[in-house]
Amino acid sequence: MAKPEDMYQCQTVNCGCIYDPDRGDRRGKVPKGTLFDALHENWCCPVCGASKKAFKPLAGQGSVVEIQK
Repeated sequence: MAKPEDMYQCQTVNCGCIYDPDRGDRRGKVPKGTLFDALHENWCCPVCGASKKAFKPLAGQGSVVEIQK
């Protein structure tokens, strides 16, 4: 089981969609509990189709909050 600090959410800067590891991605057939870093490289935003590179963590270094400062 992942440590809580590894279960951070990521948000795309394109459409604002948030990937939540606790929920996974039903559309993309990603099971609950899958860490963002563990998503396959071809995974994309279920809303706008953005790649993983368009997502930023919501907490910590390189986070969406840190970038907006």
